[in-house]
Amino acid sequence: MKTMLKRIIIAALLPVFAACEFIDDDIDKHTGNEPYVALDEVAEILACLPMDASHLSEVHNAVLASSGNGYDEEYTMSDLFESPGSGVGDEDTKSNAEYKNPLRNLIREYVRGGVSTKSSARIPDPDKWLDELQKSDMQIYWPFSENWDGKTFPVVTFDPEDNSAVNIGYRIAVDNDGSRYVEEVLVDEAMAEKVPVWVVNRNSDADFTTLEMLRREDPEWGSGGGSIIVTPAFASAARASGSGFKSLMLKDFTMKRNYDPWFTGASEFFVKIGAVEDFTASTEAELRLYSPTVTDFVIVVRRNQLGIPQPFNAVLISEWSPQLESCAFMIIEDDGGTIEDWNCTALVRVASKSYGVEIKIPFHSRDDVVWRGQLTGRWLEANSNLVGHFGDVDLTFEVLEY
Repeated sequence: MKTMLKRIIIAALLPVFAACEFIDDDIDKHTGNEPYVALDEVAEILACLPMDASHLSEVHNAVLASSGNGYDEEYTMSDLFESPGSGVGDEDTKSNAEYKNPLRNLIREYVRGGVSTKSSARIPDPDKWLDELQKSDMQIYWPFSENWDGKTFPVVTFDPEDNSAVNIGYRIAVDNDGSRYVEEVLVDEAMAEKVPVWVVNRNSDADFTTLEMLRREDPEWGSGGGSIIVTPAFASAARASGSGFKSLMLKDFTMKRNYDPWFTGASEFFVKIGAVEDFTASTEAELRLYSPTVTDFVIVVRRNQLGIPQPFNAVLISEWSPQLESCAFMIIEDDGGTIEDWNCTALVRVASKSYGVEIKIPFHSRDDVVWRGQLTGRWLEANSNLVGHFGDVDLTFEVLEY
Protein backbone atom coordinates (compact mmCIF):
# COMPACT_ATOMS: atom_id res chain seq x y z
CA MET A 1 0.00 0.00 0.00
CA LYS A 2 1.34 3.44 -0.83
CA THR A 3 2.24 5.56 2.17
CA MET A 4 0.74 8.62 0.49
CA LEU A 5 -2.75 7.79 -0.71
CA LYS A 6 -3.95 11.21 -1.78
CA ARG A 7 -3.07 14.86 -1.55
CA ILE A 8 -5.73 17.44 -0.98
CA ILE A 9 -4.76 21.03 -1.73
CA ILE A 10 -6.06 23.60 0.74
CA ALA A 11 -5.95 27.37 0.36
CA ALA A 12 -4.07 29.24 3.03
CA LEU A 13 -7.03 31.30 4.24
CA LEU A 14 -10.78 30.75 4.60
CA PRO A 15 -11.33 28.80 1.36
CA VAL A 16 -9.66 25.92 3.17
CA PHE A 17 -13.17 24.76 4.08
CA ALA A 18 -14.23 24.24 0.51
CA ALA A 19 -11.04 22.51 -0.62
CA CYS A 20 -10.84 20.14 2.32
CA GLU A 21 -14.14 18.36 2.02
CA PHE A 22 -14.57 14.67 2.78
CA ILE A 23 -17.69 13.29 1.12
CA ASP A 24 -19.72 10.95 3.30
CA ASP A 25 -21.83 8.55 1.24
CA ASP A 26 -22.49 6.17 4.11
CA ILE A 27 -26.10 6.98 4.97
CA ASP A 28 -26.24 4.22 7.57
CA LYS A 29 -23.52 5.92 9.60
CA HIS A 30 -26.09 8.34 11.02
CA THR A 31 -28.93 5.90 11.43
CA GLY A 32 -29.75 2.68 13.21
CA ASN A 33 -27.22 1.52 15.81
CA GLU A 34 -24.27 3.43 14.39
CA PRO A 35 -22.97 6.34 16.53
CA TYR A 36 -24.09 9.74 15.36
CA VAL A 37 -20.50 11.00 15.62
CA ALA A 38 -17.74 8.69 14.41
CA LEU A 39 -14.05 8.74 15.32
CA ASP A 40 -12.83 8.87 11.71
CA GLU A 41 -15.24 11.71 10.94
CA VAL A 42 -13.86 13.83 13.79
CA ALA A 43 -10.28 13.14 12.71
CA GLU A 44 -11.05 14.24 9.14
CA ILE A 45 -12.64 17.45 10.34
CA LEU A 46 -9.75 18.30 12.67
CA ALA A 47 -7.32 17.88 9.78
CA CYS A 48 -9.34 20.31 7.66
CA LEU A 49 -9.50 23.14 10.18
CA PRO A 50 -7.45 26.32 9.50
CA MET A 51 -5.48 25.93 12.73
CA ASP A 52 -2.64 28.17 13.74
CA ALA A 53 -0.02 28.05 16.51
CA SER A 54 -2.54 29.06 19.19
CA HIS A 55 -4.67 25.99 18.52
CA LEU A 56 -1.68 23.67 18.71
CA SER A 57 -0.70 25.29 22.01
CA GLU A 58 -4.25 24.90 23.34
CA VAL A 59 -4.20 21.15 22.74
CA HIS A 60 -0.64 20.83 24.06
CA ASN A 61 -1.50 22.75 27.24
CA ALA A 62 -4.49 20.49 27.83
CA VAL A 63 -2.62 17.21 27.40
CA LEU A 64 0.19 18.43 29.65
CA ALA A 65 -2.37 19.38 32.30
CA SER A 66 -4.00 15.94 32.12
CA SER A 67 -0.61 14.27 32.37
CA GLY A 68 0.32 16.41 35.37
CA ASN A 69 -2.88 15.31 37.09
CA GLY A 70 -1.92 11.65 36.74
CA TYR A 71 -3.99 10.92 33.63
CA ASP A 72 -2.99 10.20 30.04
CA GLU A 73 -1.92 12.82 27.48
CA GLU A 74 -5.52 13.64 26.58
CA TYR A 75 -7.86 16.51 25.78
CA THR A 76 -11.48 15.49 26.16
CA MET A 77 -14.16 16.93 23.94
CA SER A 78 -16.08 18.07 27.00
CA ASP A 79 -13.09 20.15 28.11
CA LEU A 80 -12.44 21.35 24.57
CA PHE A 81 -15.95 22.84 24.37
CA GLU A 82 -16.50 23.87 27.99
CA SER A 83 -13.04 24.88 29.18
CA PRO A 84 -10.52 25.35 26.36
CA GLY A 85 -7.00 24.33 27.32
CA SER A 86 -8.04 22.44 30.46
CA GLY A 87 -6.94 18.90 31.19
CA VAL A 88 -8.65 16.00 32.91
CA GLY A 89 -8.67 16.70 36.64
CA ASP A 90 -8.34 20.49 36.34
CA GLU A 91 -10.64 22.18 38.83
CA ASP A 92 -10.29 25.79 37.74
CA THR A 93 -11.93 26.64 34.44
CA LYS A 94 -9.55 28.52 32.19
CA SER A 95 -10.65 31.94 30.99
CA ASN A 96 -11.86 32.04 27.41
CA ALA A 97 -9.82 35.22 27.02
CA GLU A 98 -6.70 33.06 27.13
CA TYR A 99 -7.70 31.63 23.76
CA LYS A 100 -9.26 34.35 21.63
CA ASN A 101 -10.33 31.87 18.99
CA PRO A 102 -10.27 28.41 20.59
CA LEU A 103 -10.41 25.17 18.64
CA ARG A 104 -14.11 24.73 19.42
CA ASN A 105 -14.89 27.83 17.35
CA LEU A 106 -13.21 26.33 14.28
CA ILE A 107 -15.08 23.05 14.73
CA ARG A 108 -18.43 24.81 15.08
CA GLU A 109 -17.86 27.00 12.03
CA TYR A 110 -16.79 24.06 9.91
CA VAL A 111 -19.66 21.79 10.92
CA ARG A 112 -22.29 24.52 10.58
CA GLY A 113 -21.20 25.39 7.09
CA GLY A 114 -18.41 27.92 7.48
CA VAL A 115 -17.48 29.69 4.27
CA SER A 116 -18.24 28.07 0.92
CA THR A 117 -18.74 24.58 2.37
CA LYS A 118 -21.23 21.83 1.85
CA SER A 119 -20.75 20.30 5.30
CA SER A 120 -24.40 20.89 6.12
CA ALA A 121 -25.26 18.34 3.42
CA ARG A 122 -22.73 15.94 4.86
CA ILE A 123 -23.96 16.37 8.44
CA PRO A 124 -27.78 16.52 8.38
CA ASP A 125 -28.13 18.23 11.77
CA PRO A 126 -24.96 20.20 12.65
CA ASP A 127 -26.20 21.37 16.06
CA LYS A 128 -27.14 17.84 17.08
CA TRP A 129 -23.77 16.60 15.83
CA LEU A 130 -21.91 19.22 17.87
CA ASP A 131 -23.98 18.43 20.96
CA GLU A 132 -23.32 14.71 20.59
CA LEU A 133 -19.59 15.35 20.14
CA GLN A 134 -19.40 17.49 23.27
CA LYS A 135 -21.25 14.88 25.35
CA SER A 136 -19.32 11.94 23.92
CA ASP A 137 -16.35 10.12 25.45
CA MET A 138 -14.14 11.21 22.55
CA GLN A 139 -10.87 13.03 23.02
CA ILE A 140 -7.65 14.08 21.34
CA TYR A 141 -4.84 11.83 22.55
CA TRP A 142 -1.32 13.14 21.91
CA PRO A 143 1.27 10.42 22.62
CA PHE A 144 4.86 11.54 23.20
CA SER A 145 3.65 15.14 23.42
CA GLU A 146 6.78 16.02 25.38
CA ASN A 147 8.75 15.72 22.11
CA TRP A 148 6.82 18.49 20.34
CA ASP A 149 9.02 21.29 18.97
CA GLY A 150 6.30 23.91 19.52
CA LYS A 151 5.60 24.57 15.86
CA THR A 152 5.16 21.41 13.76
CA PHE A 153 1.57 20.65 12.77
CA PRO A 154 0.26 17.22 13.68
CA VAL A 155 -0.73 14.16 11.76
CA VAL A 156 -4.35 13.51 12.75
CA THR A 157 -5.56 9.92 12.97
CA PHE A 158 -8.13 7.88 14.91
CA ASP A 159 -8.40 4.65 16.84
CA PRO A 160 -9.51 1.96 14.33
CA GLU A 161 -10.90 0.02 17.31
CA ASP A 162 -9.76 -3.31 15.85
CA ASN A 163 -6.41 -3.71 17.66
CA SER A 164 -4.49 -2.62 14.55
CA ALA A 165 -1.01 -1.14 14.90
CA VAL A 166 -1.29 0.97 11.73
CA ASN A 167 -4.04 3.26 10.50
CA ILE A 168 -4.73 5.99 7.99
CA GLY A 169 -3.84 9.54 9.04
CA TYR A 170 -3.96 13.07 7.70
CA ARG A 171 -0.74 15.05 7.67
CA ILE A 172 -1.17 18.82 7.81
CA ALA A 173 1.66 20.54 5.95
CA VAL A 174 2.57 23.81 4.24
CA ASP A 175 3.91 24.08 0.68
CA ASN A 176 6.79 26.31 -0.42
CA ASP A 177 4.34 28.95 -1.63
CA GLY A 178 2.61 29.05 1.77
CA SER A 179 -0.46 27.09 0.76
CA ARG A 180 -1.60 24.45 3.18
CA TYR A 181 -2.45 20.91 2.22
CA VAL A 182 -3.39 17.59 3.75
CA GLU A 183 -1.85 14.34 2.64
CA GLU A 184 -3.12 10.92 3.55
CA VAL A 185 -0.44 8.74 5.16
CA LEU A 186 -0.12 5.58 7.19
CA VAL A 187 0.48 6.13 10.92
CA ASP A 188 2.10 3.81 13.45
CA GLU A 189 3.63 4.26 16.89
CA ALA A 190 7.13 4.74 15.46
CA MET A 191 5.86 7.79 13.57
CA ALA A 192 4.16 9.13 16.71
CA GLU A 193 7.51 9.07 18.52
CA LYS A 194 9.13 11.21 15.82
CA VAL A 195 6.42 13.67 14.75
CA PRO A 196 3.35 15.06 16.53
CA VAL A 197 0.34 12.78 16.12
CA TRP A 198 -3.17 13.45 17.39
CA VAL A 199 -5.30 10.36 17.85
CA VAL A 200 -9.06 10.76 18.12
CA ASN A 201 -10.02 7.98 20.54
CA ARG A 202 -12.28 7.29 23.50
CA ASN A 203 -11.53 8.31 27.06
CA SER A 204 -11.17 5.49 29.57
CA ASP A 205 -9.72 7.10 32.69
CA ALA A 206 -11.46 10.44 33.34
CA ASP A 207 -13.89 8.84 35.81
CA PHE A 208 -11.03 7.46 37.92
CA THR A 209 -9.39 9.39 40.74
CA THR A 210 -5.65 9.07 40.28
CA LEU A 211 -3.21 8.92 43.15
CA GLU A 212 -1.98 12.38 42.18
CA MET A 213 -5.49 13.78 42.60
CA LEU A 214 -5.93 11.98 45.94
CA ARG A 215 -2.73 13.60 47.18
CA ARG A 216 -4.07 17.03 46.33
CA GLU A 217 -7.43 16.41 47.97
CA ASP A 218 -5.83 15.36 51.26
CA PRO A 219 -2.54 17.08 52.24
CA GLU A 220 -1.80 14.28 54.70
CA TRP A 221 -1.14 11.96 51.76
CA GLY A 222 2.13 13.74 51.03
CA SER A 223 3.62 14.74 47.71
CA GLY A 224 4.79 11.36 46.44
CA GLY A 225 7.75 10.76 44.20
CA GLY A 226 10.16 10.56 47.11
CA SER A 227 8.06 11.05 50.22
CA ILE A 228 6.24 8.20 51.90
CA ILE A 229 2.50 8.64 52.22
CA VAL A 230 1.25 7.78 55.68
CA THR A 231 -1.31 9.61 57.77
CA PRO A 232 0.69 11.47 60.44
CA ALA A 233 -1.97 10.74 63.06
CA PHE A 234 -1.07 7.04 62.95
CA ALA A 235 2.62 7.65 63.51
CA SER A 236 2.17 10.25 66.25
CA ALA A 237 -0.29 8.07 68.16
CA ALA A 238 2.03 5.09 67.93
CA ARG A 239 5.01 7.07 69.17
CA ALA A 240 2.97 8.51 72.04
CA SER A 241 1.85 5.06 73.18
CA GLY A 242 5.23 3.49 72.62
CA SER A 243 3.50 0.51 70.98
CA GLY A 244 4.65 1.10 67.42
CA PHE A 245 3.15 -0.41 64.29
CA LYS A 246 4.12 -1.47 60.79
CA SER A 247 2.84 -0.19 57.48
CA LEU A 248 3.04 -1.83 54.09
CA MET A 249 4.08 0.56 51.33
CA LEU A 250 4.27 0.21 47.57
CA LYS A 251 7.31 2.27 46.63
CA ASP A 252 7.35 1.98 42.85
CA PHE A 253 5.67 0.32 39.90
CA THR A 254 7.30 -0.68 36.60
CA MET A 255 5.31 -1.72 33.53
CA LYS A 256 7.24 -4.25 31.43
CA ARG A 257 4.87 -4.27 28.42
CA ASN A 258 2.02 -2.20 27.05
CA TYR A 259 -1.31 -3.93 27.46
CA ASP A 260 -3.36 -2.06 24.86
CA PRO A 261 -2.86 -0.96 21.23
CA TRP A 262 -1.07 2.36 21.02
CA PHE A 263 -4.10 4.08 19.50
CA THR A 264 -5.95 3.65 22.81
CA GLY A 265 -3.25 5.31 24.90
CA ALA A 266 -1.83 4.49 28.31
CA SER A 267 -2.41 1.43 30.48
CA GLU A 268 -4.57 1.93 33.56
CA PHE A 269 -3.55 -0.42 36.37
CA PHE A 270 -5.52 -0.99 39.54
CA VAL A 271 -3.63 -2.16 42.60
CA LYS A 272 -6.03 -3.88 45.01
CA ILE A 273 -5.23 -5.31 48.41
CA GLY A 274 -7.54 -6.98 50.93
CA ALA A 275 -6.59 -7.31 54.60
CA VAL A 276 -7.73 -6.86 58.20
CA GLU A 277 -5.98 -3.78 59.54
CA ASP A 278 -5.03 -3.16 63.17
CA PHE A 279 -6.05 -6.70 64.10
CA THR A 280 -5.68 -7.45 67.83
CA ALA A 281 -8.38 -10.06 68.54
CA SER A 282 -7.48 -12.60 71.22
CA THR A 283 -10.57 -14.84 70.97
CA GLU A 284 -12.74 -16.24 68.19
CA ALA A 285 -15.62 -14.09 69.43
CA GLU A 286 -13.51 -10.94 69.00
CA LEU A 287 -12.57 -12.10 65.51
CA ARG A 288 -16.18 -11.52 64.44
CA LEU A 289 -15.87 -7.84 65.35
CA TYR A 290 -13.37 -7.21 62.55
CA SER A 291 -14.22 -6.58 58.93
CA PRO A 292 -11.75 -6.76 56.06
CA THR A 293 -10.85 -3.65 54.06
CA VAL A 294 -9.95 -3.34 50.39
CA THR A 295 -7.49 -0.65 49.35
CA ASP A 296 -7.74 0.29 45.69
CA PHE A 297 -5.44 2.63 43.73
CA VAL A 298 -5.25 3.41 40.02
CA ILE A 299 -1.95 4.21 38.36
CA VAL A 300 -1.83 5.40 34.75
CA VAL A 301 1.39 4.38 32.99
CA ARG A 302 1.98 6.24 29.75
CA ARG A 303 3.63 4.55 26.80
CA ASN A 304 6.81 6.59 27.13
CA GLN A 305 7.16 5.24 30.69
CA LEU A 306 7.51 1.61 29.58
CA GLY A 307 10.24 -0.07 31.62
CA ILE A 308 10.79 3.01 33.82
CA PRO A 309 10.00 2.67 37.56
CA GLN A 310 7.17 5.04 38.50
CA PRO A 311 7.22 6.35 42.10
CA PHE A 312 4.08 5.22 43.89
CA ASN A 313 4.94 5.71 47.56
CA ALA A 314 1.51 4.94 48.95
CA VAL A 315 0.25 3.01 51.96
CA LEU A 316 -1.41 -0.29 51.08
CA ILE A 317 -1.95 -1.38 54.68
CA SER A 318 -1.57 1.37 57.27
CA GLU A 319 -1.40 -0.87 60.37
CA TRP A 320 -0.09 -4.38 59.77
CA SER A 321 -0.66 -6.25 63.00
CA PRO A 322 1.70 -9.07 64.04
CA GLN A 323 -1.40 -11.26 63.99
CA LEU A 324 -2.00 -10.60 60.27
CA GLU A 325 -0.26 -13.47 58.50
CA SER A 326 -1.15 -12.66 54.89
CA CYS A 327 -3.13 -10.33 52.68
CA ALA A 328 -4.82 -10.76 49.29
CA PHE A 329 -3.16 -8.85 46.47
CA MET A 330 -4.31 -8.19 42.92
CA ILE A 331 -3.15 -6.12 39.95
CA ILE A 332 -5.39 -5.66 36.93
CA GLU A 333 -5.18 -3.57 33.77
CA ASP A 334 -8.58 -2.02 33.20
CA ASP A 335 -10.51 -2.97 30.07
CA GLY A 336 -14.08 -2.60 31.31
CA GLY A 337 -16.94 -5.08 31.16
CA THR A 338 -19.34 -6.32 33.80
CA ILE A 339 -18.35 -6.26 37.47
CA GLU A 340 -17.18 -9.54 38.95
CA ASP A 341 -15.65 -10.51 42.30
CA TRP A 342 -12.46 -12.32 43.19
CA ASN A 343 -13.37 -14.33 46.29
CA CYS A 344 -10.16 -14.55 48.29
CA THR A 345 -8.93 -14.72 51.89
CA ALA A 346 -6.57 -12.99 54.27
CA LEU A 347 -5.09 -15.00 57.13
CA VAL A 348 -5.08 -13.85 60.76
CA ARG A 349 -3.81 -15.62 63.88
CA VAL A 350 -5.90 -15.89 67.05
CA ALA A 351 -4.68 -17.89 70.04
CA SER A 352 -2.07 -19.75 67.96
CA LYS A 353 -4.63 -20.71 65.30
CA SER A 354 -4.88 -19.33 61.78
CA TYR A 355 -8.23 -18.19 60.43
CA GLY A 356 -9.16 -17.24 56.91
CA VAL A 357 -11.09 -14.00 56.53
CA GLU A 358 -13.18 -13.97 53.36
CA ILE A 359 -12.79 -10.95 51.10
CA LYS A 360 -14.42 -9.93 47.82
CA ILE A 361 -12.29 -7.80 45.51
CA PRO A 362 -14.18 -6.39 42.49
CA PHE A 363 -12.83 -6.23 38.95
CA HIS A 364 -14.26 -6.16 35.40
CA SER A 365 -14.87 -9.15 33.16
CA ARG A 366 -12.62 -7.86 30.36
CA ASP A 367 -9.78 -6.75 32.63
CA ASP A 368 -6.33 -8.23 32.17
CA VAL A 369 -5.41 -9.89 35.45
CA VAL A 370 -1.70 -9.11 35.76
CA TRP A 371 -1.24 -10.98 39.06
CA ARG A 372 -3.28 -12.14 42.04
CA GLY A 373 -2.55 -14.21 45.10
CA GLN A 374 -1.54 -13.99 48.75
CA LEU A 375 1.37 -12.01 50.16
CA THR A 376 2.58 -13.17 53.54
CA GLY A 377 3.97 -10.84 56.16
CA ARG A 378 7.09 -12.99 56.40
CA TRP A 379 7.77 -12.69 52.65
CA LEU A 380 7.13 -8.95 52.61
CA GLU A 381 9.54 -8.29 55.46
CA ALA A 382 12.20 -10.50 53.89
CA ASN A 383 11.86 -8.71 50.56
CA SER A 384 11.37 -5.15 51.80
CA ASN A 385 12.98 -2.68 49.36
CA LEU A 386 13.74 -5.43 46.83
CA VAL A 387 12.26 -5.50 43.34
CA GLY A 388 9.72 -8.29 42.89
CA HIS A 389 8.36 -9.66 39.62
CA PHE A 390 4.58 -9.98 39.34
CA GLY A 391 3.61 -11.02 35.85
CA ASP A 392 4.47 -8.18 33.47
CA VAL A 393 5.08 -5.59 36.18
CA ASP A 394 7.85 -5.13 38.72
CA LEU A 395 7.00 -3.87 42.20
CA THR A 396 9.04 -2.69 45.15
CA PHE A 397 7.39 -3.07 48.55
CA GLU A 398 8.65 -1.63 51.82
CA VAL A 399 7.64 -2.51 55.37
CA LEU A 400 8.03 0.49 57.64
CA GLU A 401 8.01 0.28 61.42
CA TYR A 402 6.96 3.28 63.51
